[in-house]
Amino acid sequence: MSSELDKDLTRKGKHVALVIAGAMILWFVANMVGQAVGLPGRYALLFDMAALAALIYAVVNIFQIWRARRTNQG
Repeated sequence: MSSELDKDLTRKGKHVALVIAGAMILWFVANMVGQAVGLPGRYALLFDMAALAALIYAVVNIFQIWRARRTNQG
């Protein structure tokens, strides 16, 4: 049972890593393209808020992983 939980937590950790990496890459690309195209600043703010939402999602999931590992240990 413990190994199954470890696999689930590892899978969730990989998912969180992909969310963080993807959010940062998309944020960077969106800001570069927006600046090159000449989009107004409000679109840059929209990209920032979307990246922030993805990072908040990641932090919540990291906290859940941490709690699950802590519960499993003891």
